[in-house]
Amino acid sequence: MKKILFADDEERMRKLISDFLKKEGYTTICANNGREALELFQKMEDINLLILDVMMPQMDGWEVCREVRKSSRIPIIMLTARDQEADELQGFELGADEYISKPFSPPVLIARVNALLRRAERKNYPARSFEGLLIDENAHYVYVDDKEVDLTPKEFELLLYLADHEGRALNRDQIINAVWNHDFYGDLRTVDVHIKNLRLKLGDKGDYIKTV
Repeated sequence: MKKILFADDEERMRKLISDFLKKEGYTTICANNGREALELFQKMEDINLLILDVMMPQMDGWEVCREVRKSSRIPIIMLTARDQEADELQGFELGADEYISKPFSPPVLIARVNALLRRAERKNYPARSFEGLLIDENAHYVYVDDKEVDLTPKEFELLLYLADHEGRALNRDQIINAVWNHDFYGDLRTVDVHIKNLRLKLGDKGDYIKTV
């Protein structure tokens, strides 16, 4: 049974989301502030996904996300009451996989949880090899000139999608639908931010990604 760590300082929200997740067959561990969420994550080795509210006492969701990304590629969904493009872009730059503004529909959150966990479970795919670039989907590693490159889960999914469609011109809508799913409500600039980050992390191999 998959375990999901959900952190929110509002008791009503914790109960609401926890009930929905349990109905889907997930085990839910709740935290009422960011520091508690980080401590629980560090203690428990079998957490499969994090849902973090941005505005929390002691340690906010941004800080928790930043700390988790130092050691883990676990899927992360950020929740916020602020519908600001800058906040959304900051979340993705820190390594979040999804960003949902409050108020939101719990079934939409569940759909994103399901999609992220399905992608995290994909196995037995052959490694993609390009000159100086190796993408190992089974191990979830990327190597540039035999040196490992640290990518967020969403950056990894994006790189895989581009590699699988080598030689094809893909528009932003196609990329959003394939990598972020059809229920994505963010700004199309999100794609540009992730492409920029990928190019930087891949070094000179970032030139493999062309803008046309």
